Amino acid sequence: MESENIMKYRALGKTGMMVSEIGFGGEHADQTPYENVAAILDTAIAGGVNIMDAFMSGPEIRDNLGRALQGRRKDMIVQGHIGAVQRDGQYARSRDVAECDLFIKDFLTRLRTDYIDLGMLHFVDTQEDFDAVFHSPLIDYALKLKKDGVIRALGVSSHSCAIAAKMVETGLLDCMLFSTNPAFDLVGGVDMIFDPKPFTGELNIDPERLRLYRLCEEKGVGITVMKTLGAGRLLSAEASPFGVALTPVQCAHYALTRPAVASVLIGAKTPAEMEAALAYCSASDEEKDYSVIARNNPLSMQGHCMYCNHCLPCPVGIDVAAVTKYLDMAREVGVSPTLKAHYDAQSAHGGDCISCGSCESNCPFGVSVRENMAACRDVFGK
Repeated sequence: MESENIMKYRALGKTGMMVSEIGFGGEHADQTPYENVAAILDTAIAGGVNIMDAFMSGPEIRDNLGRALQGRRKDMIVQGHIGAVQRDGQYARSRDVAECDLFIKDFLTRLRTDYIDLGMLHFVDTQEDFDAVFHSPLIDYALKLKKDGVIRALGVSSHSCAIAAKMVETGLLDCMLFSTNPAFDLVGGVDMIFDPKPFTGELNIDPERLRLYRLCEEKGVGITVMKTLGAGRLLSAEASPFGVALTPVQCAHYALTRPAVASVLIGAKTPAEMEAALAYCSASDEEKDYSVIARNNPLSMQGHCMYCNHCLPCPVGIDVAAVTKYLDMAREVGVSPTLKAHYDAQSAHGGDCISCGSCESNCPFGVSVRENMAACRDVFGK
C-alpha cells in the first residue's frame, strides 16, 4: 500500500508555481547508473516531491534524468542552469551566449522536454560574474528564453549575499538557488540567548544573510536551497562545526524557517537518502527542533569542501570533489583498502596537480585546493 502523501507545498515567490517543501538535488545522482537515478526519482515523486535541480552538464546524467522523467514531466518542476557547460569532458561555467545556448538545447533534448520551469543563471558569486551576466548579451539571451517560453521563470544560483542582493535589486529575477544552512548563517562566536518559551527559530543570524532573505521576501523572489546538509558535514558530530550531529529533518527545518525559502533541494545518491529527506514530511515538532546547535559555538564552514566541483574545469582533469572527499574520509577514518581502491580508480590524482590555482579562484568556499592535492600525495601515495 502506498503511503499517504503528506508533503506540503509553498508558493515559489512570484513565479506562480507551488513547490514541495522537500525537493531533489540531482548532483549526487551523477555518475550513478540509470536504474539508481530512476529509483531515486520514483521515491521522490511517490513522496510528493515536485521540484528538482539539475545543474549538471554531463550527457549521461541528463540522459538518465530525461529517461526517468519520461511520461511524467508534468509532475516535476525542473530547475535547469544557463551557463553550466561541458568542456573536454568536464563541467565548466560559461558566459558565452552561443555556448550557453548549445547546452540549453542539449538540456532540453536530453531531458526530453521543450521547456525548463526555472532557468537559473549559473553560479554568479562575484562582481566580475555579475558584470559578465547582467552587463552583457547573456542577460538579453536569458530574458528572450523567458519571453519565448523556453523557461517559465528566470532565476540565479549564488553563494554570495552581497552579489545575490545586487541581483535581486535588478528586478529581473523570479527565484534564486542559494546555499542555506545554520553553519553558513550564524555569526561565529554566537551569543544565542533563547526565550524560555518554546524555541522560535530566532538565532544570531549574520545580518547580511538575514537582509538577503528579507529582501527576497519583499521582492517576491522565491528561494530554493542548496547545501542544506553542508555536504553531509552537519550530519556528523566530528565534521560539524557545532560539535553535534544534526539530522536531515533538522537541517531542512532550519532552511524552511528562513524568509522567502520555498523548498530545500536535498542531494540524494540513493533512494534511502531520498527517504531520509522525506521523513521531514511526517516529523514531529520535536524531531524538527534544531535548537541543539545553540549549545555550541559554531566554527566557520569556510575553507571546507562542499564537493560541488564548482572549482572545475581542471587543466589536468582532476575530479577535485571526488579526490577531496576521499582525502576527507581518509583523515576521518583512515585509509582502508576499499577507500584506496576508489581513489586509485580516479583518472587523475592529487599528485597530478600543477598548482595553477584556477580551482581556488573558482571555489565559492575558500578551500585550499592545492594544499589538499599535495596532502593526497602524502596520504594515498599519488
